[in-house]
Amino acid sequence: MDELTRNQLLTAHLAHYITDHKKEFVNRVLDQRTRHVTIVLEEIFQSQNASAVIRTCECMGLQDIHIVENEVKYSINRRVLKGSYKWVDLVKYRTRERLGTEQCFAELKRRGYTILVTDPSPDGKSIYDVPVDNKLAIVMGNELYGTSAYALAHADEKVHIPMHGFTESLNISVSAALCLQAVMPRLRQSSVHWQLSEAEKDTIRLQWYRKMVRRCEIIEREFLRALPT
Repeated sequence: MDELTRNQLLTAHLAHYITDHKKEFVNRVLDQRTRHVTIVLEEIFQSQNASAVIRTCECMGLQDIHIVENEVKYSINRRVLKGSYKWVDLVKYRTRERLGTEQCFAELKRRGYTILVTDPSPDGKSIYDVPVDNKLAIVMGNELYGTSAYALAHADEKVHIPMHGFTESLNISVSAALCLQAVMPRLRQSSVHWQLSEAEKDTIRLQWYRKMVRRCEIIEREFLRALPT
């Protein structure tokens, strides 16, 4: 039996342990999920800030968040996350061989993303003017230094949030929320095919079912043991 068939059977089996209301809710959320837009967190110092961004991304319908850990390792702040990390895919880049940002950008390019690095300098484009036709990866820098020199040099474009006060500085979670609010409504109202594929939905549905079913590991093990080889 191939892996695809096995996973389909497993999903159907786990569905017996989930209420119809929850299964309908899962399907509604999946229909609004996207990988057309993603957020990249580069070297965020404070776990509460990164966790707040992840929570915002999940609420806005993003499935993937990319986390660069060149020197700073991200740690989960459960109080801030409110469980949101369970429903998204956190893609982490931490390696001794290559700069994490370099590795992240190479992967994003492989997946077809246009990389937008956030920077307050006026020579960048307003986030409200960014076209949504292509897949977008929005890079957020850390609380002290902002985005790295590598990110600025290798991104496809610099973007900024228009501000009109003296401070001209926002908390990273607020910045992420404003960037997504500038992009996501336009994307959802466009003719762009931003939704997940059916295959992606099936994969994520199984991931979520596993997290929703109590004693899932035992149930899954017993079910798979009974399947024909």
